[in-house]
Amino acid sequence: FDDYFFKIFNYYKPKLKVKANNIALLYVFLLQTSLLLAIGTFLLVFLNQMHVDVLSTSKAWTLFIIVMIIIVFRNWIYYTGKNRKVLNTKSMKSKKQSIWLLWLIPLVCLVVSVLLMQRI
Repeated sequence: FDDYFFKIFNYYKPKLKVKANNIALLYVFLLQTSLLLAIGTFLLVFLNQMHVDVLSTSKAWTLFIIVMIIIVFRNWIYYTGKNRKVLNTKSMKSKKQSIWLLWLIPLVCLVVSVLLMQRI
């Protein structure tokens, strides 16, 4: 996730200067939560197909919201201040990816999640 954070950060830094960090934090949050939602819905559909009753839907949503709050605080602490500067110097300058492709990744995960939720 560090690579994605710095790709978004470095793309928006020349244009938006101050807001680049907030946009990169938002992107990493969306990416992590959309992946979590896709994996969670896949497991829920899989377990329902296997007729295993592990977690009710309301408890799964509660657990998802709690994990989202933890992700927000973890990213806020991890990607701000001195730690971000250290990670930025350590990050390798890799191939430049399209910004649209980067923003498309969380969107695809959300679409997959919605399609899987219809099977529940």
